[in-house]
Amino acid sequence: MALTQSKVTDCKLLIGGKWVASESKEFVNVTNPSLGEVIARTPMCGRAEVNQAVEAAHHAFAEWSETPVVERARLMFRFKNLLDANYEDIARTVSREHGKTFAEAKASVQRGIEVVEFACGIPSLMMGESLENIARNVDCETQRHPLGVCAGITPFNFPAMVPLWMYPLALTCGNTFILKPSEKVPLASIQIAELLIEAGVPKGVFNIVHGGKEAVDALLEHPLVKAVSFVGSTPIAKYIYEKGTANGKRVQSAGGAKNHIIIMPDADMNQTRQALQASAFGCAGERCMAGSLAIPVGEAGDILMPQLAESTKAMKVGRTDIDGTPDMGPVITADHMNRVKSLIDKGAKEGAELLVDGRDVKVSDAPNGYFVGPTIFDHAKPQMSIVQEEIFGPVLSVVRVKTIEDAIQLGKDCPYGNGAVIFTNSGRAAREFKRHFNAGMIGINVGVPASMAWFPFTGWNASFFGDLHIQGREGVLFYTQQKMIMTRWFSGPAKDKFHDPVWKTKS
Repeated sequence: MALTQSKVTDCKLLIGGKWVASESKEFVNVTNPSLGEVIARTPMCGRAEVNQAVEAAHHAFAEWSETPVVERARLMFRFKNLLDANYEDIARTVSREHGKTFAEAKASVQRGIEVVEFACGIPSLMMGESLENIARNVDCETQRHPLGVCAGITPFNFPAMVPLWMYPLALTCGNTFILKPSEKVPLASIQIAELLIEAGVPKGVFNIVHGGKEAVDALLEHPLVKAVSFVGSTPIAKYIYEKGTANGKRVQSAGGAKNHIIIMPDADMNQTRQALQASAFGCAGERCMAGSLAIPVGEAGDILMPQLAESTKAMKVGRTDIDGTPDMGPVITADHMNRVKSLIDKGAKEGAELLVDGRDVKVSDAPNGYFVGPTIFDHAKPQMSIVQEEIFGPVLSVVRVKTIEDAIQLGKDCPYGNGAVIFTNSGRAAREFKRHFNAGMIGINVGVPASMAWFPFTGWNASFFGDLHIQGREGVLFYTQQKMIMTRWFSGPAKDKFHDPVWKTKS
């Protein structure tokens, strides 16, 4: 069944519990990338509308922060049930506005729901610590308190999942929240917000604004915004961190990556091939955890590459806005398609062996879609652009090395540090890799080592700016501030509970 829409609608803002039309005259088109057709328009909000959302969130904070933590958790339980009930509808929206296959979209929604499940346990996660008699008659305890108004600025590549990384924890910790989804893919965020309203979120506790740099700067500069979470490219992540912290805000800012997949000669090559193919070409390569750089060690390249090339050429590329089972869908926009193709051109000119070329892929029933087929460069060199740059498309570069030490050195030379993987049956190789590779998320015989909700998303180097990462216990720490309380009660020898007449029981 085709996911069609007869009328192009303008996305609304959610401010103070009401959906309102933006006053902006500037809009960005939301397209169905499978067909290249406009399906909605996103308003580019100005500073005034962002300020309205901040004021609404600030006004709602006083009561929401005093709402018992168990009631905030119950909101998440209701929200989680609604997400489960509407799971496939949300996934179809993600497929339609982003281009993920339906299976990929469902998996991404599920990963978002897992963070909501984690947030349901907030009463335990918010617990402090205590110690009696830390000094004579002195007791000490800690409490966690919400920050105030928090903001989330999210990317196009995971329209449902990444926003759900942020606001469930922020809200259950007692904060209010403003979400600015990517202007390219706002529809899933709006659909999920409707469910949050249905679950009973109070007015002003959760808000949505749209826009570009002006809206982002308004959030980063507003004195009432206390914390900002961001996921996107490294240059923008660095900008968000620097501008946000300069304005006194707590910031967690996740950037791009160039994730390494090391293949040892003793690896299970069939399992490795399948995992590498899924990692490199899943979601059309548009994810910060994509395995975009393969590093076969020794004879592993000669064993693996013929099999990988054959299975990659057999992959089916097709539209994802209809029922069907393509292996891969389109990239997000025509501009991005052209950028990916230009980097493939550049890699070929630099001398890498173009083993599988996806530039001329055709989808017969979607001639105007933004398609790039899976592409493999073999015998690439470390200094080449296809090795150095984050392509963010279905392009795998292969750099062959002689030893695991050479592979680890490539990681040390890389400015990024999101994830890295090794495929091996050697305990020694795995131990050397996990101890010494220069990345925050490590996989051993795992294609994509993205952490689940209970663990932090721990990028390193130019892949992350900040101190406390997204998700897990670190997410709770990010959205709260700690208070330490010391208590002393004075009592003389004649006025303790054994001698004071007040404490004596009547005979």
